[in-house]
Amino acid sequence: MKRIGKISVFFFTVLLFGQLLSAETIARVAKATGDVFVKRLGAAQFDEAVQPGAAINNGDALKVGQTGFAVVIFIDDRSVIKVKSNTEFQFIDTENTRSIDINVGTIINHVAKQGRNKTYRVETPTSVASVKGTIFSAIIDASGVDQFFGTEGVVEVFNVISGQTVNLTAGMKTISNALGSLVQAPAAPNEYPTDPETGEPPAPENESQPESGQTEETPTEEPTTEEAPTTETEEVPEAQPESTPTEQPEAPPVPEDQGGGPSEKPFGMGLGIGSVTIDGVIYNQLAFRPEFKFGKLGVGLDLVIYIDNEGNIRTDEWDFKQNPGQILDKVLYVRWGQKGDPFWAKWGALENVTLGYGGLVSGYSNMMEFPTIRRIGVNTGIQMKNIGAELFFANIKDFSRGGTLMGLRGTYRVSKSFPLTVGANFVIDMNQFSGLKDKDKDTYPDIFDDFPDNKHLWNDTDGDGIPDPNQPVDSTQWDIDADGDNIYDPIDNSVILKADPFSTLDNKGLAIGYGFDVGYPIFKNKLISLLAYSELNMLNFNAINSNAITRPARSGIGITAPGIQATILKFIHARFEYRIKQDYFVPQFFDQAYDLTRVVAEYQSNGATQIQTRDMILFGDESTKVNTKGYYGLASADILNIASFAASYTNMVADTVEFNSFFAQVNLNADLIPKLSVATAYYVRNNDPNPFDFANPSENTILGYRLGYEVGEGVSLIWDFRQFYRDSGTGLEPVKQTTIETAFNF
Repeated sequence: MKRIGKISVFFFTVLLFGQLLSAETIARVAKATGDVFVKRLGAAQFDEAVQPGAAINNGDALKVGQTGFAVVIFIDDRSVIKVKSNTEFQFIDTENTRSIDINVGTIINHVAKQGRNKTYRVETPTSVASVKGTIFSAIIDASGVDQFFGTEGVVEVFNVISGQTVNLTAGMKTISNALGSLVQAPAAPNEYPTDPETGEPPAPENESQPESGQTEETPTEEPTTEEAPTTETEEVPEAQPESTPTEQPEAPPVPEDQGGGPSEKPFGMGLGIGSVTIDGVIYNQLAFRPEFKFGKLGVGLDLVIYIDNEGNIRTDEWDFKQNPGQILDKVLYVRWGQKGDPFWAKWGALENVTLGYGGLVSGYSNMMEFPTIRRIGVNTGIQMKNIGAELFFANIKDFSRGGTLMGLRGTYRVSKSFPLTVGANFVIDMNQFSGLKDKDKDTYPDIFDDFPDNKHLWNDTDGDGIPDPNQPVDSTQWDIDADGDNIYDPIDNSVILKADPFSTLDNKGLAIGYGFDVGYPIFKNKLISLLAYSELNMLNFNAINSNAITRPARSGIGITAPGIQATILKFIHARFEYRIKQDYFVPQFFDQAYDLTRVVAEYQSNGATQIQTRDMILFGDESTKVNTKGYYGLASADILNIASFAASYTNMVADTVEFNSFFAQVNLNADLIPKLSVATAYYVRNNDPNPFDFANPSENTILGYRLGYEVGEGVSLIWDFRQFYRDSGTGLEPVKQTTIETAFNF
């Protein structure tokens, strides 16, 4: 059976490759002068000289030497590539994607707008530029610096190292490099690569249409019998794609921060249908999430209605008179520009915040408990030549409860000739206890407050609903002896008043991090690129002593030396760090799951309530300092444009303790599967003795998936599932969040 299984896998692989790279003719050479050669699929060298009319098959590679140029036209939609000297690339066509896989050189792309059913991509070891109908140029340097110039329409440029995405529009240029930087700026006219036929910069299609009755020069040399077209649609077309003179470029959208790419439309609508749990009650959710994009400005709203099992609508989220702050919760985000611009800012939802190389803050998200808990964050930054700065606040609502998580980073690059980059980070959680829910905002968290809906009351010793004395209420309401007469009898001292509950006003839980790092690009060639870096990070936790919590002062240091970031064979990305940890330090302390374990209050079997901050959960009751050493590794790959995979593992070991972390994520290329719009799954488990113990999850475990089905043009049905774990007092219980959204793009 094993042999049969291996044979099946072998044949499946053969069929898959055959489907992806079938030897069908996809384009023809309209013009070729000078040194122009083709390397057929499976051949070892560029040994075939190209003549006008030559067929280009799926999987072939084209090379233009030091002299000459070529013009290639695709048969199905008449898109055109103009290839300048010293350029080499490969054609890869699938059912839904057309890729130009280029390592070095200059190309000018005229991508047809009409009749397009494929995404057109220019792929380099550093970047991916994706379009559907536009004109743009690409200059790819072997050193790892890619330049893209916009002439017409919108081009999405993605840096595969950092995961950043920008939108390139007419009159702009985007520079993407192997260090993960993605910078956009206006393009001067003399910066555009000139058209090899005319010697002029590329012009928009509606300006370059030939006059009536005139056509581009077509090749006069007859193709060989083997290459002769057999159908009318395979005749050698004109060198310019068809266009409509009145057709105008679409308005440039504001780029998204995360993967997947933004819509090219100025308006989008998401519709969320599902169930959520709020304050222990299950509600049906109906959410409208429109998105508006005006140049660099983007606004996303979250207009949601919660309906219980009896059909009643929850009004708490719409009571603006009693709680004007609810208006802010309707704004999912407001942003200007994106990271890498001279100035950028985002307010609201923060989904992936990393400072530097991630030694302190890595992948932080303030959306982990959304929509049950709605946080409003701020993330902004500037980039001025060699100096950069970034600032973020996790939740500005926390300021009313004593503080929030805040991070600040500054960078300085020495020079272009000596590109050493020095960075410094400062991170502080001003009060970890501000993460405890306090509905009435009286500084007494709900878990301790006997009157969580009244900011003037907090204690009820006998539990009869009447507050204790010494609170600012009418004395006739005192009833601490539980005799039901609402009269306080000073002679009856059989009832002992409860002490004042835990208050965030009197208790401050500080977590502070400092970090310094340096990075230097070692080298880059066609096979591998290397970046070396090092980090020194520190964590400090203040001492806390109260009637509810006791935490000793703790501190620790983490060192990364060395750290190596590599790109291998342009589709494999790897990262390795050797880490040294002294005393109380955990790498990536402020991670994606931070808000879930920032502070946890749990009921005990004796009726008391125990409070633990994140460091107390991680370090337990250890009275001695622990030093560990270990490694961190990350690898990601784009597998034949079918799927992308990323995984990381951390192992830190000492004599008495071991910290391990594991992360994995897989994304399928939805373009290859009809009707599939998105498909991704992930698993995260940080700082656990055994992150692979899937049968016994911990509070640091997060998993989920997102699937999208395209029900029509511009309309997708998306199933979004997320699960994490919380201690209910009787043990860990899964918290599941499922939404079904209908996403529209207009």
